[in-house]
Amino acid sequence: MSMSDTRTALISCSDKRGLGPLARQLQEMGWRIVSTGGTAEHLAGAGVEVINISEITGHPSLLGGRVKTLHPAIHSGILARRDRREDMEQLRDMRYEPIDMVVVNLYPLEEAAAGGAAENEVLENIDIGGPTLLRAAAKNFPSVIGVVRPDDYERVLQCLRERGEVDLDTRRGLAAEVFRHISRYDSLISVYLAGGSDAMLSYPEEMTVPLRRGHTLRYGENPHQSAAFYEVPGSSSLSLARLKRYSGPALSYNNYCDIDVAVSAAADFSDPAACAIKHSIPCGVASADSITAAFARAYEADPVSIFGGVVAVNRPVDMDLVQCIVDRELFLEALVAPAYTSEALQRLQKRKKLRVLRLDGLNAPRSRAEELELDKMEARSVRGGMLINSRDEGFRLHKCWEVAGRHQPDEDVWPDLEFAWKVCKYVKSNAIVVARDRVSWGIGAGQVNRVGSARIALEAAGDRCPGAVVASDGMLPFPDVAELAAERGIAALVQPGGSIRDEESIEVADRSGMAMIFTGRRHFRH
Repeated sequence: MSMSDTRTALISCSDKRGLGPLARQLQEMGWRIVSTGGTAEHLAGAGVEVINISEITGHPSLLGGRVKTLHPAIHSGILARRDRREDMEQLRDMRYEPIDMVVVNLYPLEEAAAGGAAENEVLENIDIGGPTLLRAAAKNFPSVIGVVRPDDYERVLQCLRERGEVDLDTRRGLAAEVFRHISRYDSLISVYLAGGSDAMLSYPEEMTVPLRRGHTLRYGENPHQSAAFYEVPGSSSLSLARLKRYSGPALSYNNYCDIDVAVSAAADFSDPAACAIKHSIPCGVASADSITAAFARAYEADPVSIFGGVVAVNRPVDMDLVQCIVDRELFLEALVAPAYTSEALQRLQKRKKLRVLRLDGLNAPRSRAEELELDKMEARSVRGGMLINSRDEGFRLHKCWEVAGRHQPDEDVWPDLEFAWKVCKYVKSNAIVVARDRVSWGIGAGQVNRVGSARIALEAAGDRCPGAVVASDGMLPFPDVAELAAERGIAALVQPGGSIRDEESIEVADRSGMAMIFTGRRHFRH
C-alpha cells in the first residue's frame, strides 16, 4: 500500500441512519470508504464502493467479530500527526495510509440492558473497537474528523461542500461530542455491572450517572436562568421522560418540578386520588371512590391555591372529570393522567394554555421492584458538588405503628391517619397536614418551626378540625403542636416520635382524649 492524496473515511456503525447518503456524497467528493462487516454490506447495498477493513489490516475478523479494527494499520493511520514529519515517515515506512475521518457509533448496549437481555448478550454489546477508534480520532482532531452522531453528518458534509475541509473549531466540537458520548456509554456499563442503584447507593469512591438531554427549556426557575431536562436511562414507569404531551405549551423548569411531586404523590395511592401541587408543595390532595370525586374534593380543600397549579390523577380522565374542571372555571398549568377518553381529550385540547399530559405509570398500584434501579437515587447540586441519597420510598402503615398514649383511634380514623401520613411525605418540612374523610383540609409547609406550620394548617382546616387527624413529618420536640391540635378537637395525631420530650405531648393527648400515634419513621422533605 502506498501513500496517496486520496482522503479516507472509516465508517463502522450499529445505527445505520443516514450512512448511505453520507458515504455516497463523500465518494462523490473523491473520498475512499473503508468499512467493516455489516456496515460494509449496508453501504455496498446503497451503491457505495467499499474497501473492507481486512484489506487494510491484512487480517480477517477474529473471535467472532470481537477483533476487527484493533490493528496498527488502523490506529496509526488515525493517530498520525500530519504536521509531524516523523509520524508521516513512519506511516510511509510501514506502508500505512492516513485515515482522515472516523464515523462510528457504538453497539446498542443500552437497548440490550433495558430489554432484559441475558448477561452474556449484554457483554457482547459492550463495544471495544468503536470507542477506541473514536477516542483516537477525537484525540487527533487537528488532523482527523471524528463523528459519532448521525445528526452531525449534514454539518460535516456542508463544511466539505463549501470549503473542501472541516474547520478546526468544528473538529474540536465534534471531538468534545465524541468524549461526552463515550463517557455516557462507559457510565452505562459501570451501572449495569455494579448491579444498579442498590450497589450505587453503597456510594463508591467514584460515580458517574449516564444522562442524555431530553429537552432544552425556554428558561430555568426564573427567566434569566437557562435550563434543560436530562434523562437517566431505563424503564422507570414514573420517569418524566415518558410524559406524552397532547396539547398546551412546552413544559417549563417549574412545571417539571411541580409534576415530579404531583405524579409521585398520586402514584402512592391505590384508590382513586387527585393531587394538586403549587410551587412543589401539595395544596389539595384527596382520595375517593371515583376520580371525579377525588378531584372535586382536592379542589375544595384549597380552591384558591390550586389556581395555576399542576394536578395529577391516578385514573383515566373521562368527561365527568373534564366537566368538573370546566364547571369551576379553573386554570391549571398542567393535568397529568394515565389515560384520557377520546371525548375528554378533545375537550381538554381546546384549552390552549393547559398542558394535557399522559404518564402511563400513574396507573395504580405500581411495583417499585419493576422500576429502573437508578430511579431509587435522588441527586441535588450544591456549590462545589452533588448530594446523593436514596429516595424516600414506602410507608410503614398503621399495622407497624405504635399507639403511644392511652387512647386508641376509632376504626374509621385509621384510613385518615394513613392518608395524612402519605400526604405529609410530599410537603416541605416542617410539614403538618390536617385531614378528614381522605381530604387534606389544611397543609402547613416550609416553616422554620413546627408550631408555625401547625397554626397554618389548623387555621386552613377551620371548622373541619373536630374529628379530623393531624400528621407531622417530624417528631414533636415540644408539646405546643399537640396543644394546638387538642384545642381544635383533633381526634388523632400521627408523628414519628423519638423526642426526649415525647411524654409531654403524650400527656397533652391523654388529657384531651386525642390518640397519639408513633410511626417510627420521619419524612423530611427539604
